[in-house]
Amino acid sequence: MASDLRIVDGHVHLWDLSRARYGWLQDDPLPNNPAGDMSPIANRNYLLDDYLADTISGSGGWRVDKIVHVEAGQPVGQQLAETDWLQSLADDRRYPHAIVAGADLLDPDLDALLEAHAARPNVRGVRQIVCWHEDPLKTYTDRDLLRDPQWVAGFAKLARHGLSFDLQLYPSQMATAAIIAARHPDIPMIVNHAGLPTDRNDIGMERWRIGLRLLAAQPQVSIKISGLGITDRAWTPETIRPIVLECIDIFGTERAMFASDFPVERVHGSFDAFYSAFDAITADFSADERDRLFAANVEAIYRI
Repeated sequence: MASDLRIVDGHVHLWDLSRARYGWLQDDPLPNNPAGDMSPIANRNYLLDDYLADTISGSGGWRVDKIVHVEAGQPVGQQLAETDWLQSLADDRRYPHAIVAGADLLDPDLDALLEAHAARPNVRGVRQIVCWHEDPLKTYTDRDLLRDPQWVAGFAKLARHGLSFDLQLYPSQMATAAIIAARHPDIPMIVNHAGLPTDRNDIGMERWRIGLRLLAAQPQVSIKISGLGITDRAWTPETIRPIVLECIDIFGTERAMFASDFPVERVHGSFDAFYSAFDAITADFSADERDRLFAANVEAIYRI
């Protein structure tokens, strides 16, 4: 562990199954999840103390100063309740320091939901997973929402509430997302999970690189380097090194940030394993660049 590193984790999920139901964790049998087999984390709470315990296990513990909570899959009608629980947790224990709330941008009550989310002090943005893939085992949606004019109209409403958008998508959707970003420069976008390079053949990886460059051409778009086990189940520090360095090269050290995606990524490795890899891959970077990647960029982008 690099003891001099401070961490602001830009992508954390918490849940209390006594407060809400999460079908992707509690349905029997568990539904297919493109992120992997969720059975190791299913049907059990994952609370703040569980997360903090994960951060100190392994090589002696990592210094996690702050965290950003990202919505954990609550359905329409339950998303504000998740935000209110997280805000109460933040009021009581300071964590999470920022909240990315859940919102379906096709929700007929979207205006009221966004207004309510934005009224909570720690809310900074919203997320709706829009990953569409022609492979039914990889897709999260039944169609490409980015091509739906009504969805794009809902996206445009984020600006009036000062909300960012966490963009979890596949490379095949990046050109469309870049057009949306160009038309809405006042809405910060944060690409989740390194852009999910899921098709690992030469064509798929080149599509990922081109798509990231199109998105990075918009100055309000940044990227979270996280979720690497989703697309590389047998990952090692060496297999993820090219992905990490490509993201940093394309977005620069001022618009890229490391994040854990815990506990989802826990099914692919420990917190210590992922952050040790990030540490080793960036060992030759300057102290300022490393602070940006591990902490300062999250603080700036999520206004912590």
